[in-house]
Amino acid sequence: MPAMEQPAILGIDIGGANLKAAHTNGAALTVPFALWRYPNELTGRLRAIRAQMPAHDRIALTMTGELCDCFESKRNGVLAILGSAEEAADGTSLRIWTMRGALVEPKQIRKDPLSAAAANWLALAYFACRYTESESALLIDTGSTTTDIVYLDNGKPHPLGLTDRERMASGELVYAAVRRTPVCAVLGLGVAAEVFATMLDAYLLVGLVPESPDDTDTADGRPATRQEAAARLARMLCADVAEVPPAELEAFATKAIEIQASYMSHAIDRVIEGRARPRRIVLSGSGDALGRLVLARHPELLGTPAVYLAERLGPALSEAACAYSVAILAAR
Repeated sequence: MPAMEQPAILGIDIGGANLKAAHTNGAALTVPFALWRYPNELTGRLRAIRAQMPAHDRIALTMTGELCDCFESKRNGVLAILGSAEEAADGTSLRIWTMRGALVEPKQIRKDPLSAAAANWLALAYFACRYTESESALLIDTGSTTTDIVYLDNGKPHPLGLTDRERMASGELVYAAVRRTPVCAVLGLGVAAEVFATMLDAYLLVGLVPESPDDTDTADGRPATRQEAAARLARMLCADVAEVPPAELEAFATKAIEIQASYMSHAIDRVIEGRARPRRIVLSGSGDALGRLVLARHPELLGTPAVYLAERLGPALSEAACAYSVAILAAR
């Protein structure tokens, strides 16, 4: 018998800071987009993304952008995002991923908008189970803004909470990551309480993430280079870069990273408390440098075999892992 063709499905993950798309054929795209500033431009941006991706017969959608403060409530945010996605679909079949672990038609989301709110992590958790067999495992997905920590066992996710509020309380959702987290949120009132620099600058300065001169999605709009990162970090000390010795600045960046990694380690402790020790780790996301750092130091996870989606799927798909997950789940 001839082999069955892979369904042509486009997965889309709509966040507050990025739009991510992934096709079942492996193509992936991540586009910075400040949804909270330009909600009326979402339809056009989604159409542009569709035009850049391979042809597709269906669209599978997941979202986290409903939390943006341009929307009066999460409910209103879900409905606004859904409306933009339907317009951009231009008649192409559209399904939305929900907290029930299923893809449903838009009309069902209109009846229960919050079932689609911030559900992308659950799609990734189901997808990650293909790398864990029946073992107890831990998924650590670090993006630009947040980190998701999900316990997996017997081929299924076993979250302690489902909503963002529940997951923040349980340690499964940590509002800290490698790119957008303000340095002042990590170091507190001992530094300027301004978004002069983000954690991306700390990771750039110590060489844990590579320079990207074309990337200007930074605190001051200047390139994501080590030199510019140093200037942004010095500003956190109310100084110009020439006023701070390089060794002091590097120690400053290292301190911020250490505090962030320690906080992440405590969150992992809360997630695995009272459960079987994870026998495998799945790491994904554009900020997996933080996950790798935590794995190298966490006493319960030292030596645990790890699956790095950036190596298995490639960096582009790993960064858009939630979009790819929802596309693959739709294909099933």
